[in-house]
Formats: sequence, structure tokens, C-alpha cells
Amino acid sequence: MNLLVPTATDDGEFHGPSITEFFPGALLFEGTIFEINRITIVRIVAVVALLLVFWLGTRRMRVVPGRFQSLIEMGLDVVRVNIADDLLGKKDGKRFLPILTTIFFMVLFMNLTGVIPFLNIAGTSVIGVPLVLAIVAYITFIYAGVKKSPKNFFKNSLFPSGVPWPVYIIVTPIELISTFIIRPVTLTLRLMMNMIVGHLLLVLFFGATSFFVTQLGGWYSLIGVGTLAFGLAFTLFEILVAVLQAYVFALLTAVYIQLAVAEEH
Repeated sequence: MNLLVPTATDDGEFHGPSITEFFPGALLFEGTIFEINRITIVRIVAVVALLLVFWLGTRRMRVVPGRFQSLIEMGLDVVRVNIADDLLGKKDGKRFLPILTTIFFMVLFMNLTGVIPFLNIAGTSVIGVPLVLAIVAYITFIYAGVKKSPKNFFKNSLFPSGVPWPVYIIVTPIELISTFIIRPVTLTLRLMMNMIVGHLLLVLFFGATSFFVTQLGGWYSLIGVGTLAFGLAFTLFEILVAVLQAYVFALLTAVYIQLAVAEEH
């Protein structure tokens, strides 16, 4: 299992990371729908880690929580208070809290695999998981709107009130594209592209460090020290991005739900 893309060949030349890193060969069941490759294993590890963390943190709940329970409760409160309750209110926030919590922590744990040794790639850096989560958010948004106003949701979304009827020729296609097409697409691409770029930057810095120190040596090792420092700095930045992307994905999902259950619908 390759942890980084090759950075040098026998000719001594440096080769930067490429997009092929995100399409590794199969390890098991090649050519079938059950094919397992490096990305699949990373995703499985992330899901198992997520379940294990919550099991360990909640199996012995106490009125006065310990450090681990406090950490779990703090993470849950971020979603409940800062996303669900703030945007949807107590009633609707409670209804949609399970889906928002699942999205937040699933994205977070799969993002963090990009900076974990021996994994070194985010489970969200290939379109599968971001697309599935975007579809889940999209279906939840549609469900919330239809549940709130079965007869008027699509009508009010495509034909907003207060617009002269001839203008609907222009407004309705724009609303159709922006509301029902652009939203899931942007949710998918925003998450995936951030993780792709972060991975490529980390591989570039650490791959360059290995090249300058082990392949060239001598004074070039000083450059390797610089690239290593940048790599460590970007690792910390990538952790921040992993958290922010999880927060943004859950936040935008809540925003879309809030728009769907607004009174005008």
C-alpha cells in the first residue's frame, strides 16, 4: 500500500504528486462492485474509529463527566447549539439533529485520515463519499420542504412571490438550477476539492523533503529542512481545514433545511 506517490526515480529526478494517487489499484475483489482499494480501507478505518470513539465516550455516561465524555459532549454541542438550534430553532433543530450530527462527524473523521500516518489520504478526497453525503443533504432538504408545505414547496421555490409574471421566464430556470442542481453539486465539489488540494500539498512538501535529503544530500538537505517545516505547518493547517469543512458541510445542510421550512413555503 503506497503511502505517498513516488518522488524520484532511478534517474534522480524529482516527480511531484499526481491525480493518479486518488485512483489506487485494487487490493481485493478487483473488477467487482465489492472492489477494495486503499481509499476504501481508509474509509472503513474512519467509520470504525468514529464508532469506537462514540462507544467509548458514551458507554458509561456520568452526571459529572470525565475528560473523554466531556470531549464527546463538547463535539455534540457544536452541532446541536451552533448549527441545529441556531439555524433551525429548538423544534426543527431537534428533528434534524441526528442527520446533521452524522454528517458533521462522518466528514470530520474521513477528513482527518489525510493527516494520520499510514493512512495519509482523506476518505472524502474521492467523489464517492462527498456525493453520497450531498445527496443525503439534498433529500433531507426536499423532505423538509415538502413536509412543511406539501402543495406549495416547489411552487414557491420556482415561482417566488412578488415577481411580475413575465419575469418568471427568466427567474424560474435560474431558481431551478440554483436551488435543485447547484446546491448538491457545490456541496460535493467544495469538500472533495479541498481534500484533494490538501493531500497534494502535503505529498509535495514531504516528498520534496525526502528527495532533497536522501537523493541529493549535502547542502540540498538545508532545502529539505525548509520543505519539512512547510509540510509540518501545512499539516496543522490541514487539520483546521478538516474541521472547517465538516462544519461548513453540516452548516450548509442546516441552511438549506432552514430555507425549506421557512414560513413562506
